Amino acid sequence: MMNKTTGWFSTKLVNLLVLTTMAFCFNVMSAPWDDQPPKEVEALLDKKFAEGKYSSKGADTCLMCHRKSPKVMELFDGVHGNADVKGSPMADLQCEACHGPLGSHNRGGKEPMITFGSNSPVPAEKQNSVCMSCHNDDERMAWSGNHHDNADVSCANCHQVHTGHDPIADRATEVAVCTNCHTQQKADMNKRSSHPLKWQQMVCSDCHNPHGTLADASLKQMSVNENCYSCHAEKRGPKLWEHAPVTEDCAACHNPHGSVNEAMLISKPPMLCQQCHASVGHTSNAVFGGNPNAFNAGQSCMNCHSQVHGSNHPSGKLLQR
Repeated sequence: MMNKTTGWFSTKLVNLLVLTTMAFCFNVMSAPWDDQPPKEVEALLDKKFAEGKYSSKGADTCLMCHRKSPKVMELFDGVHGNADVKGSPMADLQCEACHGPLGSHNRGGKEPMITFGSNSPVPAEKQNSVCMSCHNDDERMAWSGNHHDNADVSCANCHQVHTGHDPIADRATEVAVCTNCHTQQKADMNKRSSHPLKWQQMVCSDCHNPHGTLADASLKQMSVNENCYSCHAEKRGPKLWEHAPVTEDCAACHNPHGSVNEAMLISKPPMLCQQCHASVGHTSNAVFGGNPNAFNAGQSCMNCHSQVHGSNHPSGKLLQR
């Protein structure tokens, strides 16, 4: 393992001092302050970071105890454990780059280290500040205040560091990771009409940036329609005769994650159309008597109004051609 030098030691120490609260040590022994109020524990941990007592042997010291854990050793299969990669933890402060200064942690296991994940007592915000000290780029510029941040989701809830294969970074397994939490979307994508998420022909990140954007639902484009048009360019206007809900929001009629209705419609025609057109002309008779007729057979309203997304025909005012 690499010995650390004063230059990068002091630089990393400055980054780590940004953290204001940290965790109890991940071991079977209890820390002497387990029964103390959180603020007192935070003060003790702040003191630990201020002192900055890093190990002179780096990961070699940690591995004396933790080398028997496969989860720990798998770190060296990935980029975070590769000392040849510039900026990786193993090329810097090694294990302590993420887990904090060793201090007297290895002397009876009574000094806490930073731990990560949903079971960690460290607040998600503080866990994420460790990751963001390196991964602070334009892909994550809108992280603060986005849906995952507001829900106290930590980076380690989705990402795995101690591995050579992070499931969320693989298109074959990305959807499975996301739907561990987004169960409604998991149900929708398995309905009869849906985008091909269950076959990994599409993945969540094709439409969303999980690290946050300035758009609703962390969409990659600034509006729902712009997101849809990135694939469905044939629906893009402007049209000579526009259908108001289409130009406003595709999700007014479609559920992009899936539906029991054709074309992912949120409701079957003519009921869908009658949400807006219930009292206009003949449309109010569409379901009269409950019997099949010219207004609800086949494609229902679209039997006549086939250009429902808009028409460029001079006689297409009623979206019929």
